[in-house]
Formats: sequence, structure tokens, C-alpha cells
Amino acid sequence: MPQTPPQTQRPRQSPPRPAAALSTGAVARRLGVSPTTLRSWERRYAIGPARREPGRHRRWTPGDIARLELMCRLTADGVPPAEAARAALGGAPGARRAVASGPPATPGGPDALPLGAVRPECRGLSRAAVRLDAPTVAELLEAALAENDLVTAWEEVIAPTLHAVGRKWATAGERYVEVEHLLSWQISAALHRIRPLPEPPRSPPVLLACVPREQHSLPIEALTAALGQRGVPARMFGAALPAEALHDAVRRTGPRGVVLWAQSRTTADPALARSLAGIEWGLRGARTRPALLLAGPGWGTDVRGPLTNRLYGLRSGLAVIEALARPRAGTGGAGAEPAAYGS
Repeated sequence: MPQTPPQTQRPRQSPPRPAAALSTGAVARRLGVSPTTLRSWERRYAIGPARREPGRHRRWTPGDIARLELMCRLTADGVPPAEAARAALGGAPGARRAVASGPPATPGGPDALPLGAVRPECRGLSRAAVRLDAPTVAELLEAALAENDLVTAWEEVIAPTLHAVGRKWATAGERYVEVEHLLSWQISAALHRIRPLPEPPRSPPVLLACVPREQHSLPIEALTAALGQRGVPARMFGAALPAEALHDAVRRTGPRGVVLWAQSRTTADPALARSLAGIEWGLRGARTRPALLLAGPGWGTDVRGPLTNRLYGLRSGLAVIEALARPRAGTGGAGAEPAAYGS
């Protein structure tokens, strides 16, 4: 009797893993809209996530996010939200054809900023800034500062967006000035809300100021906030401080160091830098001078001295200033002479 050949068992195939899904907050940061807006769109236009987790938590898949990106792009182009939602859901082919037939655009519409390869939070922040959506810009900045340390938030979210605004402004004439001003104001406000640690008693501060004709102060505002988080005493004087006022501040406070910011070569003032580096105080035979820390792309190589140093970037600048503020061995703390940094 012929035997039936044994049937080989096929290995069981595991079901395909679902695509990674994001929370509403993560999607909002990526797109540059508030979570309230996403919930409103879901309630009004049924453009919501395909699935929910137990407990009614929304989870957005890549397909859900693609529909939201299309809706954001259409509304940025002036399409009414209801029509944009129908197009994103596939029910308004005319609007979809208009998008498809238009010139290639960066995500977020033709006014999107040229960001390149950046974190999703950068794209969300730039979209909100282009829309002049101040509440969402403020919310996204707070989230970036809450979820990252200040240095990481500055280097990976805030600064790339600011640079993109500058590039867009440079290539578009006088357009987008309002975007830069709104974004800069919101960044400054977010930095000012960071609470500093208590200062050590009788510890000489670090002074931070812009050269007299310099109006761009955001980078040293970020540096001031980061120093405050580390408990390093700092005095921030902001944009366009008159030279005589800065000299008076140095004489009155006896600082460990002076950070002088210049955004461009046209505002940098080597003569002012040299005069600050020459200020002395203290008893005869034990005179002290501040370390001069030149920050910003405006400085050349024509300012040199035994206590002069260049700062490059927020992270490395912090390291230089923290080392400067650290008491030298045998000095007993307050009033210690600053370490010398060669230029």
C-alpha cells in the first residue's frame, strides 16, 4: 500500500509589525500646530488617527501624519480648513490635483523655511513661525526646553530654525522680516522664563553685552540662561550697550570675565575690546584684570592679549566660562584671579 508522504509544516510567519505611531503631542511638535488644533480638526473634520490605544490615547501612524501634512500645506496655501480636510481624506480631488500640479515645494508649502536635515521639532517650529502663530511657537519652544537641556535645545532646534529664517530673508528681499522678529521675540521670552540657580555668595560675575552698534543679542541671552542654570553669576546688559556704560560696569563689579558679542564685522569694535582688556582694579601690586571673551562671527584676529579668548558656540563657550569661574587652587574661592586664556 503506497504511503502518503509526510507533509512538511511551513514555519509560521509572524504578523507584520505595525508602523511606529506617535502621540498627539509628538505630531503637533513635528507639524508646528498645537495639540488643541489637532483635536479640533479630528472633531470638526474627522481627520484623526486610524487607531487608539486603550484609555482613548490617540496614536498617529505615518499614513495619518501624511494626511495631516497635506492639510497643513493646503491651509498654508489659503485653502479653507474644511476643503483642505476633504482633500487630505481623498474627498476633494480638485484640491489634490492643484497641489500635485504645482511646483515642487518643501514640506509645509511654498513659504516653508529651507531647513535641510533637522529634527522634526525644527520643522514644526518653522511652520508655526511662518504662519505667525505666536501661541504655538511659544508652546513648541517650551516643549523643546522641557524635553532637552538648554544647550541641546539651542543647538538642535532653536538655532537651526533661526538660521533658516535668516537664509529665507536673505533670498527673499524684505519678506519674512516679520517671521524673524516674531520668532526672536518668542525665543527671548522663553529664555527669560528659565529660572537661574542661586548665586554663590561674594562670587565675581561674568558680564555679557553686545558691542555698541549690535542689536542681535539672542546668542548671549542663551548663554546667560545656560550660566544661570549652572549657578554661575552673570550680568546681562543686552543689545547696543554704550562703551562708557560697559566700562563703568566692569569697574563697579570687578568681573571674572566680559563676554562681548559682535554679529558682523561692521559692528565689531577692536578698540573697545582692547580698552576693556586693559581695565585693572585692586591694590597696588595685586591688580586684577577681567578675561575678555570675544563671541560672535564679527570678530577677526586683530584682538589679542594674555587674557583674551574667542568663544565658538554655546557648548564650548560654557566650558570656557565655567573653567574661568572655578576658583584657582589656594585662593579660597571668592575674588580669585581668573585663569589666563590665550587667543
